[in-house]
Amino acid sequence: MSSPQHVAALALALFAAAPVAAEPEAAFPLGLDAEEVRIPADNPPSADKVALGRALFFDPRLSRDDTIACATCHRPALAFTDGQPVSTGIGGQRGGRSAPTVINRVFATAQFWDGRAPSLEEQAKGPIVNPIEMGMPDHATLERKLNAIEGYRTWFQRVFASDVTIDGVARAIASFERSVLSGNSALDRHYDGVEGALSPAAERGLKLFKGDANCSKCHAGFNFTDEKYHNLGVGMDRPDADTGRQQVTGRVEDRGRFKTPTLREVAATAPYMHDGSLATLEAVIDFYDKGGIANPQLDKDMKKLNLSARQKADLLAFLRALSGEGWQHLGPPDSLPR
Repeated sequence: MSSPQHVAALALALFAAAPVAAEPEAAFPLGLDAEEVRIPADNPPSADKVALGRALFFDPRLSRDDTIACATCHRPALAFTDGQPVSTGIGGQRGGRSAPTVINRVFATAQFWDGRAPSLEEQAKGPIVNPIEMGMPDHATLERKLNAIEGYRTWFQRVFASDVTIDGVARAIASFERSVLSGNSALDRHYDGVEGALSPAAERGLKLFKGDANCSKCHAGFNFTDEKYHNLGVGMDRPDADTGRQQVTGRVEDRGRFKTPTLREVAATAPYMHDGSLATLEAVIDFYDKGGIANPQLDKDMKKLNLSARQKADLLAFLRALSGEGWQHLGPPDSLPR
């Protein structure tokens, strides 16, 4: 999915977009593994392509009524989420799932809570024609709309040597999204040998996270996700339960399974779970402490933890230590193409 050349190109693109002068090799924040990026061979990044994707990401003209942009549900001020239990699209329509953060999606292939999109490129196409999100009747309508904007037509010719196409739109947006990174957290500095980077409570929380609380079973690796699907029981006690991954695979064993989200920036991405049903990190910790919600497909690793009040506080301190840097400067461009 990626190559040393793609990694170098992405670093260069990040360097070009950085708010202050920096060395290109410093574009990846501390704690992230640049060798683990997942970039399709047919969509190598460049600074110009990332900039085009940034404009498209923030442009509400990608929606039928010019009111909804990608950034409507993935707001930089909220760590590229929208702070709502479920997202709102055109005409005030509400979806059924919470908007996951865009942060660090460069390290994964499958997208959405149920993994139905095999790449960021395919993910970018979906909301545009979703009738309750951006509401375009079809992708051809979007192509005609953007081709009527001279600034976009010229920019696409420069980047893709073609007029505006849905594939080009998706490739540009995906390239921008791959530049949204978070690292250099207190935990990363702790692992880098910085004395006192973690508070005593966060250090105790780290031991719990990797030990008795068993959080790292699923929230694994440097990005704190196994990129797999798990049934925690969220919403499975409701008659209209969202069946999650089962809708993609058709398998009974996938009923109620949803993708493990990254925990990086988790303190800034409330509310939590695929349906936004848990408002705070304290509520999330309590949910896991109780072993989730019983149902036939509940993950075998979901068990009651019986944590003490101090242990819960320590886990909370650890989760807050996963807030980092690398994405805060990625707001909207000064202007959009005309």
